[in-house]
Amino acid sequence: MKSYGNLDSKFRFVILASKRAKELLTGAKPKIKSKSKNPIRIAQNEVAKGLIDFEIIQPKEEKKVAPEEEIFIGEEVSEEVEAREEKEAAEEGQKKKKKVKKEVKAKTKEKPKKKKKKE
Repeated sequence: MKSYGNLDSKFRFVILASKRAKELLTGAKPKIKSKSKNPIRIAQNEVAKGLIDFEIIQPKEEKKVAPEEEIFIGEEVSEEVEAREEKEAAEEGQKKKKKVKKEVKAKTKEKPKKKKKKE
């Protein structure tokens, strides 16, 4: 197995080396002398030798809702939602009726084309 310095996994090694390589690319000075001019290779060597400091930040625990704090959607709320949906459906129906009436009026107003008489 390959040695990754004082790191616990190869994934952490890769992440630290990539961040260090970005620093080197933006102008940071290398902490070691190396034959290689490649910033990625230099960063890998620095991380493997333990010259790069890092801190593992633990994720924040999410607050769990206790059973007494749970929200209950009662009959009142569901009735309000149903009433709102019915109202919106009725308004939509009225809009469609108005649209159809306008279309019918437009068609009835159109005059039939006159036929030309042949002479």
